[in-house]
Amino acid sequence: MKSKIIRHSILWSVIIICSCSTDQPWQEKLETVLSEYGHRNWIVVADYAYPSQSADGLQTIFTGEDHLAVLTTVMEQIERAPHVMPIVMIDSELGYLTDMAAPGIEDYRSALNKQLAGVDVSNLPHEEIIAKLDGSAKMFNILVLKTNMTLPYTSVFFELDCGYWDADKERQLRDTINQD
Repeated sequence: MKSKIIRHSILWSVIIICSCSTDQPWQEKLETVLSEYGHRNWIVVADYAYPSQSADGLQTIFTGEDHLAVLTTVMEQIERAPHVMPIVMIDSELGYLTDMAAPGIEDYRSALNKQLAGVDVSNLPHEEIIAKLDGSAKMFNILVLKTNMTLPYTSVFFELDCGYWDADKERQLRDTINQD
């Protein structure tokens, strides 16, 4: 009788562990994370060679999907989130690459420009963006969504900012406070 109870306990433990460890699709994870994230958090749509970083608050998920499709999903979800707005950054090196050096880069750049049309995008050197990201990772969570993209300098970085409070409002508030 004891052995039967132990076997059933082990069986139920295995069932519970297996049911809890199923991987959540990256789209659902993004939606969950985005509802938790606020200003100073980051979301990165990265190329395949993007490294898995070791900072505690940094989570990397391999989507295995098309880079531009993942980018579309991220942009749509950020757009729907009333509490955040994106500060979008891309590597300035992307503008200097040619098909001779990286076959397919010109088509990608053209598609990316169409996708980001109307979005304020900062072009910064890769190392500068990474330094900003690393600095943020010391205190804030970051989600990296790795795609199947195999072209260099194609990652798109979203530093999240407050969606309902901007720098002008903050400056006005500080001016009011400093008048006292």
